[in-house]
Amino acid sequence: KQWYQRRVAITAGILRYITTAVVISKRRRDGIKELIKVLQQESYKDPITEFVESLYVNFDFDEAQAKLKECKTVIENDFFIVGCLDEFTENARLIISEIFCRIHQRIEIDMLADNLNMEPAEAEKWVVNMIRLAHLDAKIDSKNGYVVMGGTSVPVYQKLIDKTKDLHLKANSCCQKIDKKLTLGI
Repeated sequence: KQWYQRRVAITAGILRYITTAVVISKRRRDGIKELIKVLQQESYKDPITEFVESLYVNFDFDEAQAKLKECKTVIENDFFIVGCLDEFTENARLIISEIFCRIHQRIEIDMLADNLNMEPAEAEKWVVNMIRLAHLDAKIDSKNGYVVMGGTSVPVYQKLIDKTKDLHLKANSCCQKIDKKLTLGI
């Protein structure tokens, strides 16, 4: 039992740094699912871990905004991650915007600017960059001040069919190569 308590204490201390690393990582998608599983299992909470949970588990953007403000204080006071403050803030904004845009079909740029604590013109540039980086299917209607997300998404079963479409051909090709090698005696 004593070793378990030590493990929990060590895990709690490192969990903040792992979460920070995932947020600032360019390849965030690789680690976010595993991180969320760990965060849901562990009892350790701080603004950084709660920020990620509020976005990826609860989809609560207001809570995420509040936690992002708290994250600034936590990071400023943490010797090991204080150098990552600007990068963390920038990527956190990007995550909030990306998830928000994936959920909603039409977003007012002014409302997005308020959520990101930016001016509308700056927010519009931000959205252009986010659309480019996140490969979102979206268009900006500057005249009306909206971001309009792309319409159709591919159904899950169609994605599965597309990914497995060539398996039959690949399997037949493998069988033919094996048969050929067996007949040649190699």
